Amino acid sequence: MTTDARTPARISTCDLCDAHRSDASGAFRVLPPVFLAFGGVAAFHGPVATLKCFEDNALVKAAVNTPGEGRVLVVDGGASLRRALVGGNLAASAARNGWAGIVVDGCVRDVAELNAEAIGIRALALVPMATDKRGEGQGGVPVRVQGVWVRPGDWLYADADGIVVSDRALHG
Repeated sequence: MTTDARTPARISTCDLCDAHRSDASGAFRVLPPVFLAFGGVAAFHGPVATLKCFEDNALVKAAVNTPGEGRVLVVDGGASLRRALVGGNLAASAARNGWAGIVVDGCVRDVAELNAEAIGIRALALVPMATDKRGEGQGGVPVRVQGVWVRPGDWLYADADGIVVSDRALHG
């Protein structure tokens, strides 16, 4: 299979789980199966950048407007189902700036626009309500996503079977 920067080599989360099923160290983690898939890329992976924000996407906007360099942005939105932290404009910025994917422990909106972008997106649900923009939150901190710790510099792998996180890059 040939790949370019927009089409990373496929690494199966099932294969990774098979290879690390006995890992009790906490270095390999599986996120619960509660995320829905959006975006025009079905499978993605890369090193993690983190944000923690609640119903305020000012930091998300700032992050996706920087060079992604193949990273995955993991957003701890406190599992809020009231406001969308990512919409079509932010997905377009993320894709244009080279982010591999976005995982939101919260909601997204503009589903048709999300699905038109060359980026993988996972979120808990869709909600049409936009966020407030107060500039509150933290970046580059460990976050707890659905009970699983995700740290800056971890590696995240997502495909149709699920999402896994490792403290280092893995090969399928």
